[in-house]
Amino acid sequence: MNAFRELLSAGRVTHVPGVHDPLSATLAVHAGHRAVYLSRAGLAAVMMGRPDVDYVPATQIADRAATLTPVIPGVPVLADAGAGFDTPRDSVWSALAYQRAGISALVLADQGGDHVEALVAQAPEIAVIARTTAYATEGLDAAIEQCRAYARAGADAVLPAGIRTAEALARLRDALPGVPLVVSRSEAGGAAPALSDAELAGLGVRLVLHPLAALLAAVRAASQAYRAIAEEGTAESVDRMPWAAFTALAETEDGRPTGAQPGNGARPAIRVVDLGS
Repeated sequence: MNAFRELLSAGRVTHVPGVHDPLSATLAVHAGHRAVYLSRAGLAAVMMGRPDVDYVPATQIADRAATLTPVIPGVPVLADAGAGFDTPRDSVWSALAYQRAGISALVLADQGGDHVEALVAQAPEIAVIARTTAYATEGLDAAIEQCRAYARAGADAVLPAGIRTAEALARLRDALPGVPLVVSRSEAGGAAPALSDAELAGLGVRLVLHPLAALLAAVRAASQAYRAIAEEGTAESVDRMPWAAFTALAETEDGRPTGAQPGNGARPAIRVVDLGS
């Protein structure tokens, strides 16, 4: 079974952090995460220095995924559907490119049910999370109807962007029995409901996405280091990962670099280290 479909079928919440390169993906896995998320906004930020760039080609997302999947073997990758999902036929072509890059699931935003149907029929190895922004412009009833249409088309889960309350999630759950819900705790779009994992699970939520949290933390830390160097001539006042812990990230249990293949062709296990020491 597709790894993301396994997470969606579980009766618990899985938190999926945003990553943007092999190093951030490695850090996420070392922290214990069972899945990672390659978001369009995060990729725009690191590739173009502009997080608000809307046009990020699907080919760029697939190319970036291909660089990070080898260092986190066995950990499923979720990715946004970038530019290149404009028609059902385009969606299938782009989804197959995602699959070749090692992506297990994609977030398809504000597309019709025909896109979902095409993906289900012609790219069945990719799990589809269908996102709608109807709640912000048309209200909860419209969001429910859009999510219902996605579910009928075969989407594996729905992401109703903008929903903030347990009451709204409960209405959505009751209207779509058995359909897994996904929420996003993106700093770019306002916080998801401040509920415990147990409460979210009871409301039908299976994934909570954190697309930008780690990136914003990294940018803040880098900004502080650059400022310290400019003003003090050293970054000694800034909290940093020790060099030994940083170099240990690239090692596996058998001492080979992460992603290297042992003699029998099996994937190496990543060795967990204490990154704060």
